[in-house]
Amino acid sequence: MKSAVIVFPGSNCDRDAAVALTQLAGEKPKMVWHAESELPEVDLVVLPGGFAYGDYLRSGAMAGQSRIMREVKAYAGRGGTVLGICNGFQVLTETGLLPGALMRNADLKFVCRSVAMEVEETQSTFTRKYNKGQQVHFPVAHGDGNYFADDATLDRLEGEGRVVFRYAEGDNPNGSARNIAGILGEKRNVMGLMPHPERVCDPLLGGADGIPLFQSLIESLS
Repeated sequence: MKSAVIVFPGSNCDRDAAVALTQLAGEKPKMVWHAESELPEVDLVVLPGGFAYGDYLRSGAMAGQSRIMREVKAYAGRGGTVLGICNGFQVLTETGLLPGALMRNADLKFVCRSVAMEVEETQSTFTRKYNKGQQVHFPVAHGDGNYFADDATLDRLEGEGRVVFRYAEGDNPNGSARNIAGILGEKRNVMGLMPHPERVCDPLLGGADGIPLFQSLIESLS
């Protein structure tokens, strides 16, 4: 599986994503600077976590206007697979590739800890190696992870099986509507996820619950 990781000024999880992809896919991803005007030929594009452009204006707002994001939007429009993690999820909502918005955490505090989630949808490129209802633990590190959308959008996401991960009851770290932690786009080829699967891909570093996500991508796209 050939992949690319987009690097913005302020990205700080790009190397984590690259390490996970290299270890699990066996091939180093292309690291693509935000000012580039072309994407390499790849099977997967990852928008990593971090604080693109220092999160000025709104988280992901400036990154969403970067030159490379025009190419990412076109790539997704052609059916290309895109994964946005944390700040990457925020960028995806800012560009309209995913519905809704990520607002300030409900308690207005930055949260950095492991959270429990339940796998809601397994019929996707991103989650086919999980079991429905399986509980997994991923770390979070964000101040703007409170997913919001109007009721009609939330109903549509749930009705179309586009809610992929949900925070376990009692472990919602940010106040996200309906405990939503990750969603799919309309064509199901784009996913945004606030917790970090790339940080739990090695038991020596605290867990392996993120491995099936990358295995799902490798199996689907290789």
